[in-house]
Parts: sequence; C-alpha cells; structure tokens
Amino acid sequence: MRVHGESTEMSFLKSELTLEGRHTLGEFFDWYQDRLESGVFCVRRIPFSALDKWNFRGEPLRLAHDSGKFFSVEGLEVTTNCGATLNWEQPIINQPEIGILGILAKKFDGVLHFLMQAKMEPGNINTLQISPTVQATKSNYTQVHQGNTPAFLEYFVGHGATRVLVDQLQSEQGARFLAKRNRNVIVETGEDVRPHPDFFWLTLGQIKKILAHDNIINMDARTVLSCVPYFTDKDISSCDFIKRHSLGEISGFSRKLIASMSLLPDLTDFDRIISWLTALKCSVEMSVRRKPVDRLTGWRLTGDSLAHKSGRYFSVIGVEVRAANREVVGWSQPLLEHFGVGLCGFLTQERDGVLQFLVSARVEPGNRDIVEFGPTVARSGVPEGQTMTPAPFAEFFSGSEGASIVFDTIHSEEGGRFYHFQNRYMIVELDADCEIAVPGNYMWMTLAQISRLIKFSLFNVEARNLLACLDLNMETEP
Repeated sequence: MRVHGESTEMSFLKSELTLEGRHTLGEFFDWYQDRLESGVFCVRRIPFSALDKWNFRGEPLRLAHDSGKFFSVEGLEVTTNCGATLNWEQPIINQPEIGILGILAKKFDGVLHFLMQAKMEPGNINTLQISPTVQATKSNYTQVHQGNTPAFLEYFVGHGATRVLVDQLQSEQGARFLAKRNRNVIVETGEDVRPHPDFFWLTLGQIKKILAHDNIINMDARTVLSCVPYFTDKDISSCDFIKRHSLGEISGFSRKLIASMSLLPDLTDFDRIISWLTALKCSVEMSVRRKPVDRLTGWRLTGDSLAHKSGRYFSVIGVEVRAANREVVGWSQPLLEHFGVGLCGFLTQERDGVLQFLVSARVEPGNRDIVEFGPTVARSGVPEGQTMTPAPFAEFFSGSEGASIVFDTIHSEEGGRFYHFQNRYMIVELDADCEIAVPGNYMWMTLAQISRLIKFSLFNVEARNLLACLDLNMETEP
C-alpha cells in the first residue's frame, strides 16, 4: 500500500529507526511512573463462592459468567500421538468471542507514532503495563459489564477517517485457550486526537527500546507489533535498500536482521514450508473431549482453587479487582495462576550468508488447526524448588559455548486471564560454524519468510511476541 509516495512498509521502517519522536524516552518513563503512582489498584484472592456473577454450572460442569458472555473455564481430556505425553486432562479457557487489539497511529513531523495505553490488568506482575490503544473483548466493547466503552473505540468499530495499516486474526496460547483468536489491527488517522492522561504517543523505535525492559509492554501490544511489515517484494536486496535509504550506519545483528527481512521471497521455498506443515498436520492425531472440571484426573477442585495435585503447571483461582481507570471500577473473575518464570527462545544463525531462525512446529489442544509455528524453545515455569523438564536446544539459552545472547528480557503474558504469568524471552545467535542436528519438526526460516507467513495466522503467540522484540537499532542503548 502506498500513500503520497511512501509505502506503508516504509512508514513503519522510518518509525522503527526514529528514537526521538514527539516525546523522549525519558518523558515516557516519567509519565509511566506517574501513572503507576496515581492509580488506585487492588487485586486480592477470594474463594470461588465470593465471585460475583460467576458460578459452576452446566453439563459438563464449568466455571462461567451468569451472562453467558466473557469466557468460561472448562475441562478437557486430550489424547494424541505426538510428544512425550500422549494423554492428559486439564482446565482450559473457552472464549469464543473475537476481541479487538487495536493501535491507533498518526504521523507527527512525517514519522508514524503509536498511541499506547497504560492499562491495569488484574494478573499483571506490576499491575500497570503498556497496552494497545484498544484492548477489549466483544463483551467489553458491547458493554455487557454495563460500564463505559473503551476510549478511542470509535477508530476501530466506527466509520471515522482512518486508513488500515494492519488487520489480521491471530491466535492466543493454544495450551491455555480453546481456539481463541483476536483481531490485531493498526489504523492511521490524520485527525487531531483528543489527549487522555492514560495514553502516550511513541515511535516504533521507542517501543522497541522499552521492550528491552522487563514487564512494561504487555502481551497484547507485542502481538499487534509482531504483525508490522517492513519490506515489500520490490525491495530486491538489503544492500540496495540500505544504500537507497542511507542506513549504512546500521551494523552488527541489526544489519543481519535487515538482510534477513528484505530478502526477496522464493515461491518454491513457500511451497516447501507449506508442504512440510501440511505433512505434519496429517501425521498428528489429537482428540479433545470436554470433561467436567470437578472430574479432571490429576486435578483437585476446592473452594479456593482448581489445582494439579503435583503442584506443577497452573491453577485456577478467583480474584476481586478495584481499578479506578478501567471501564468498570470493580469486578471479580477467575484467573489462571502460573508458577515461576518460563522460557521462550529463538535460535538464530547465519546460514548461506543470511540470518535464519529455527522455527518449531507446536501441537497444542487449543490450536484451531492442530499445528502452529512456534519458537525454538517454549516451556512453562515451575514452582520454586522444582526443576524444568528438559527441552531440545534449551542448553543454548544458558550460556552454552558457541552461542551469544542477543536479547534477554522477562515479559508478562495476558494479565486479563493469567495471574503473574511470566516468560523469559531470549534470542540467541549460534556461531556460523556451530553445527546442530535439527529434528523433523523444526525448520530454519528467514525473517522475510516469517513476516509473510505471520499474516496467515500460522505463528503462535509466543513466537510473535519474540519477533516483536527484534530491534533494528539493537546496537543503540535503550
């Protein structure tokens, strides 16, 4: 898409390379600290019996809202022929509504800025994190809760003067959600946008620097940003691109990223990737059957939680929430509580002169189409005193010889459904001469291939969250 001589991709790229926008990063951190200190937030655990308008109901038994909206916590029995565990039972969130994750963009001095929101979510490790302009389920923005509509919703469901830059349906965690999708959208406006104390304009480059800090940019913002395209098929080579646009000062890993992003796609490679994915889908057998939450094998339902008897994995709890800056100032709800800090990581390596990412094929019970592309490593945290289950290639993320850590930050997962769920997000570059054996459910891909496949909802949320952290100014200090 091209407007006034500048493509959408070029607008994103220019914003990515701009570290001094309408505001400085120092002004952002001052504003963020002010929002943290001025907010009135309270989250406390309560028994299931104290949840307002939430009850165990139905056949099979599930925890659901009286309205029939929002979401429910249900039980699953899973049988598969894939992986180390072939049969298990678990709770899962069923939220069939398609929510909106929307970022409003506007150009200031010719540079695209993004309107980001300081949003309280009950499960956030630090209560307040930076979210998209609008982050709302259909139940929220249709006011099932009888509260206010989200600020700036009109730009995403109305008919205002906006231009769509990104609009994709993307999945959420297939191990925790049953076939959940959200609309990831970025729209640009040329209108004056009313100021609001909980919202702040940032360039894409500034957002990438903030992503290097723990637990500030939330999961919903990260998944939207992962959908941003930087290059079109007309950008024949990175060398020509860098020369044309005076990017010669970019060096190191960031230059490798640009080369990998701007590579002209080979259609035979896409055929090979899709054929590989299709063969995997055909080889996987998975049966998912609903089961009452009080009859899940290995799980114990009490008045306070639904937890695994081993103490591992996650548990379902109830919370009461007070938040002065939300559409509803008080409510209660279930959350999935997680333990420890998990790991999500991509291995990268220059192969045939181009940086490539080691992508895995992930089979999870909540996937809409059985298999999704994921990062090289993705594993949940464990309670203190317990050890993580070994995972292929995990040794490269703990200081292994022949591997250099490029990115290493802790980020929270979706605080509206998960309580204190954190993952360590890592990108590791292997030395060019480091040889590893790659199993059949892994494949090396360039960023050009990945960015074109993301729009077809083929990459899971963990992979997208990692890709959002890639920074073309990675050698510049945040």
